[in-house]
Amino acid sequence: IDAAYIAALIDGEGTVTLSRTSRDEYRRVFVSINNSDKKMLEWVLRKVGAGKILPKKVYSKNHSITFTYRVVSREAIEFLKQIVPYLHTYKKGRSKLILKYSAKLTVRNGKYSKELMKKKIQFVKRLFILNPTKRNRVLSFT
Repeated sequence: IDAAYIAALIDGEGTVTLSRTSRDEYRRVFVSINNSDKKMLEWVLRKVGAGKILPKKVYSKNHSITFTYRVVSREAIEFLKQIVPYLHTYKKGRSKLILKYSAKLTVRNGKYSKELMKKKIQFVKRLFILNPTKRNRVLSFT
């Protein structure tokens, strides 16, 4: 039940992506949930047992203080294994791609052969195609 609830949070308020924290590094798996309810994110952190909660910058005094629960890299992959059956948006497709290819296409020392780097780039492009802003989606309740 908890995994399904957390998957719903990710479907609605979260992100499943490949990202980097600096230009000098390769993309890593990032799973996050943004929300103004810090207690709910603390519950997610306790249930998952990995990740961290970070405050988001407030750009206007009219905006609420919000927080991001974030889990990255191997911990994110283990997390996705638990929730992927319960995802319902394009994030399910992204999660499946990550689970299938990320470990195979990531080297720990960062030294990629030309062939492996080419495959990694293709994987990243495939993942980013799975985005609702890039195609029309039709909802069906049948």
